[in-house]
Amino acid sequence: MLSFAVYANGELAEKVNLSGAYVVGTDDVPLRAEISFKDGVIACKKHTAGPAGLVLLWEVAGVGTLLLDTIRLPERDKPYTLQVEMARARLTRLAFKLEDWGLLDFAGIESIIETLQRARETLIHALQADTPAEAAAIGEEALILAVQASEELSHYHAEVLLARRRQVGAFGRRVFGCSVALDTPNEALRQRLAPAFDFVTVPIAWRDIEPREQVFQWKPLDTWVELMARHQVPLKGSTLLSFSEKHVPDWLYIWEHDFDTIRDLAFEYARRVINRYGQYIQSWDVISGIHANNCFTFNFEQLMELTRMAASLTKQLAPRSVAIVDLVAPWGEYYARNQRTIPPLLYADMVVQSGVPFDAFGLQFRFGPGADGMYLRDMFQISSLLDLFAKLGKPLHITALQVPSDTAHKDGEPEVGGGMWRQPWNEEIQSQWVAQFLEVALSKPFVESISWHGLIDNGEAPLPSGGLLHTSLKPKAAYERFVKTRSEILGDSQMSKT
Repeated sequence: MLSFAVYANGELAEKVNLSGAYVVGTDDVPLRAEISFKDGVIACKKHTAGPAGLVLLWEVAGVGTLLLDTIRLPERDKPYTLQVEMARARLTRLAFKLEDWGLLDFAGIESIIETLQRARETLIHALQADTPAEAAAIGEEALILAVQASEELSHYHAEVLLARRRQVGAFGRRVFGCSVALDTPNEALRQRLAPAFDFVTVPIAWRDIEPREQVFQWKPLDTWVELMARHQVPLKGSTLLSFSEKHVPDWLYIWEHDFDTIRDLAFEYARRVINRYGQYIQSWDVISGIHANNCFTFNFEQLMELTRMAASLTKQLAPRSVAIVDLVAPWGEYYARNQRTIPPLLYADMVVQSGVPFDAFGLQFRFGPGADGMYLRDMFQISSLLDLFAKLGKPLHITALQVPSDTAHKDGEPEVGGGMWRQPWNEEIQSQWVAQFLEVALSKPFVESISWHGLIDNGEAPLPSGGLLHTSLKPKAAYERFVKTRSEILGDSQMSKT
């Protein structure tokens, strides 16, 4: 049995937050397991043999409430001490990235190395503690130091690489984008888009366009496309094909056991969309989230066939456009709950190996709610994940970026939900997080664009306050951050041309 003792204030903890918790293997692929908590111990009943770690939401003083993992461990009768193993995991990853990023000889990194060394020494003291309770308390100190050091390292690394990228002018003309709701096209909104963004992402949902078979509703999308075309604003289409419940039209379910018919209907729908908008849309998310959100439970071969079909059709009908294969929930925690899905990195690797004709991968980072794929990760985890996907040899686009500007409250107290960054979410915290994320992501030479998911607050789950504008169109601090960063990246002269 893989189990972890959790201590708080010198005693076994009475409760622990297991929302979002899952077990992960040595290759970082989530594993099926039953996770329970009783008498201060988290028990993980795995369905797979071999070393594994536990990932769960944990509050780190001064940093926030984050989804953190333990080191990968063999099963044993005696419980491991949770805080000690989380600290060990972070320090192991930190040591690897420090070498991987080649920063050891850089000037100005001394304070980070000092914090890292303190964390290591603290962990050693934890391992030498007389009692598990004492080990947990000291392990918590080591974890705080390790997470702080990794945040500082991510910031330092991003500063170095971003300065280089700016120096050589290695940014395209379409770096910053934002998605809009189709029900709100007007000149006032367009004027808000102009200072902050280089392109507009328009949502394309099969359910909305073809609510009944062979009955098409083009007008909402036509209105936005015409408005943007009139002002020569580049457009991105998201998503050409998706098989999540919110995208699939109800009438399609009558064919749920007939893959060939669904494929043919999807082909015909996608063909119509590309033929109608191909001359206006420069970039397409040709297929999105099929590895995780698959309401028809297609098998692996069928998923790959749909991916190939969507990408090939796009490149055939709109050869000059950028074809993006979009990945949701990039850490793949959904796979621990549903074995009929595919881990994102495995799916991405198979798309590359299968010779699918596409140009780039898309990654979605939406955090805040307590749902798989949306539990908060820190900047070190985000930076490391971007590096991991870059190894596939394709450019990356951040197709949906979003965090809330307000925290849900219950009985007068802020709810943790899917985590908090430094303190409960508010407009200033949202802006600070955006600044940190943009710095980390844009420092990567393989990240070509970033699109915020939702220009205006929409009042709907899962992120009702995830917009950059209030419903009154009043800008939030995060909007101003996009304006400032775009100016710094592109320069005033280039912005005047866009």
